[in-house]
Amino acid sequence: MAPGASWAYAVSPLDGSPLFYESWGERGARTPLLLCDGIGCDGYVWRYLRTDLADRFGLHPHYRGHGRTAPPKDPARVTIEDLADDVACVLDDALVDKAVLVGHSMGVQVALETYRRHADRVAALVLVCGASSHPLKTFRGSAALEDILPIVQKWIHRVPGVINRVTRTLLPTRLAYEVASRLEIRRELVEPADFMPYLEGMARIDARLFVAMLSAAGQHSADDLLPSISVPTLVVAGARDGFTPPERSRAMAAAIPGAELLEIPNASHTAPIERPHVVDWTVRDFVARRVDSLDSGLTKAPDDGFGRE
Repeated sequence: MAPGASWAYAVSPLDGSPLFYESWGERGARTPLLLCDGIGCDGYVWRYLRTDLADRFGLHPHYRGHGRTAPPKDPARVTIEDLADDVACVLDDALVDKAVLVGHSMGVQVALETYRRHADRVAALVLVCGASSHPLKTFRGSAALEDILPIVQKWIHRVPGVINRVTRTLLPTRLAYEVASRLEIRRELVEPADFMPYLEGMARIDARLFVAMLSAAGQHSADDLLPSISVPTLVVAGARDGFTPPERSRAMAAAIPGAELLEIPNASHTAPIERPHVVDWTVRDFVARRVDSLDSGLTKAPDDGFGRE
């Protein structure tokens, strides 16, 4: 947990699952932020953004089975819709009416689905290196991952203990970092200390939960929602993103009325830790222009127990 942050657990009204979340910054008139991770992540990509926006009240939930949130009581409750409802649950627990949702990778889908299901809780959207639908169809430029995923799921469910032992041994290693640096991340722009927390977090996730969530993300679509989005929206793309090609971000920005687009040259799927100054400045400027200028105190005051605020 980051210095100066506090933490709490919300409880899902859907199935009673406890949901861990961190909070930081001072409550005030400005609209809070809520950070939505990618699959397998518990905050590594937000390292610089959180520091740069530390003066604003913020929330960072851990998804079901990620970080300090336990797997759900019902293993099937890991859809994008479930995660969107969890976002609303965390906002309720933190006594926040509305937030700017900042999503990375699969977190883009979670943010969009939260808007669909709980539009009154969303003040603005910042959609980073993600797609609005079926991300497995364009992973590294093909649908191969989508095609083989059912086979992978079948084998993982046959020998989950073996798979988990292997991933927990191999993922949090320098060798895994070297592989990632050759396949996706921009080695010359990423410090190993910034990326290793991702590998360490991935290693702790049950492989069955991971592939179930990956399958749910692959089947999800919010394409139909995009033309009706009426909150300020910023889309951020990495021009060399192999996981979510930049054309997906361009199409998403073009479909959302009034959306702004930042495409960062020589940045990959991990743009927020590769080009933190560009990403952080753009997000801060966007929120100041499009959200703060309209702010009028959207955070609830805590109830004193007698119905007064």
